[in-house]
Amino acid sequence: MTDTAHPAFTGPDLCRLSAREAVRLLDRGEVSPAEMLDAAFARMDQMEPSVNATVIRAGARAQEAVARLDRADAGTPGWLAGLPIGIKELTPVAGLRHTMGSPALADQVAEASDPLVERLEARGGVVAGKTNSPEFGAGGNTFNPVFGITRNPWDTRRNAGGSSGGAAVSLATGELWLSHGSDLAGSLRTPAACCGVLGLRPAPGRAGGGPASTAFAIEALQGPMARDTGDLALFLDAMAGWDARQPISLPAPEEPFLTAWDRPPGRIRLAFSEDQGGFAPVEAEIRAVLRAAMTRVARAGTPVEEACPDLPGLSDTYLTLRGVHYGAVMGALPDRVQAAFKRTVRENVAFGLSLDPQAIYAAMRQRTVLYHAMRTFLERFDALAIPVVGLSPGPVEEEYPARVDGEPVRDYVDWLRFSFLATTCGLPALAMPAGFTAAGLPVGLQLIGRPRGEARLLQVARHVEEVLGLPATPIDPVVRHG
Repeated sequence: MTDTAHPAFTGPDLCRLSAREAVRLLDRGEVSPAEMLDAAFARMDQMEPSVNATVIRAGARAQEAVARLDRADAGTPGWLAGLPIGIKELTPVAGLRHTMGSPALADQVAEASDPLVERLEARGGVVAGKTNSPEFGAGGNTFNPVFGITRNPWDTRRNAGGSSGGAAVSLATGELWLSHGSDLAGSLRTPAACCGVLGLRPAPGRAGGGPASTAFAIEALQGPMARDTGDLALFLDAMAGWDARQPISLPAPEEPFLTAWDRPPGRIRLAFSEDQGGFAPVEAEIRAVLRAAMTRVARAGTPVEEACPDLPGLSDTYLTLRGVHYGAVMGALPDRVQAAFKRTVRENVAFGLSLDPQAIYAAMRQRTVLYHAMRTFLERFDALAIPVVGLSPGPVEEEYPARVDGEPVRDYVDWLRFSFLATTCGLPALAMPAGFTAAGLPVGLQLIGRPRGEARLLQVARHVEEVLGLPATPIDPVVRHG
């Protein structure tokens, strides 16, 4: 950051803690879950008028959860010990509103929780609230007609990214220590980059499954968001595990992710491409911040090679697979719900339902080609470093940018092209802070790891985090008008 001081933090002292520090205090009995919940709600009282991130508070439900907290799993990997957490509004939590950001579902209350929510609560997580998302998660800017706009805490005139924008802001402002997200076109990576926090799209099945109605699909996945790499590892451990209701879910690893994160990483080798081999445009300032970050990593002794594999047909392959998702999931919703769709959701469903079978078959074949290209490329490197997005956060009133580095944007997903690779290939991808623009807005770096390679990816990200030494959130919002 060159011309703006790092924003202050004036919230409750407990909200400054990392999730790992908070869990240690909770485990030792030095602070109670009720005190942590009080701190979270107090911070929400401070923040929500400015940012609109945690749009549904759990209130009595959270207090009841604290009262009946079962400590049977204390000390096991992912144990959260009564820590308040956020759940994205798209994911059902029993007894809480579940609107999907749609006016047609504005009064819907979930009867049952998603299996991942059940797992998190069984492991000591206390759902303090649900965080804002665009309607049905469709968009890289978080707003909907039910709850309104979520604002970027680094400049409240700017958007927070999407679709896990509320989750990212809840972390950046200190409302919560850990916040759950989901990802199809960078939906937890983009807001992490926009808000100066971290988001991990894990390998398929690592954190539960995809949509309940298409349980074998691997495109739309859930994952952890946090303020540093260690907290990300802790949250991933809390999410990991097999559940027969989620057929792609994986057993938890023998070595916990937090344990792997805490081990010396050994030799790391990174590939870096500031535009993924020319795949998408990137503004000059974003390129400069990313180059500077990777130069610092290289000067710290980690080899960084300018390299990117050939990825033929990536865009068409991803867009086809995404279309199948929309046709299968949103295209099967009741007519009364579809009648209320915003334009971009309608267009996505129409595209999915219009796909020619030959295009779908070609995408299934080409996905395999792309996967093997990345698999063999990553035999030489621990991760591929690319942008998260090619520009800094735009105005909250703008659904998506008209241009990136002078190149016209065709539709609302076109500017999110850097999200396509990990989703198409089923690879873990981590978004993390890399620096700031001259205006003081965060810039994110994306690290794409080896198949099911979250443990190594977390080690690599920790090394980059330590080298860059960027100021950490939480922050008070920078409230600007005009």
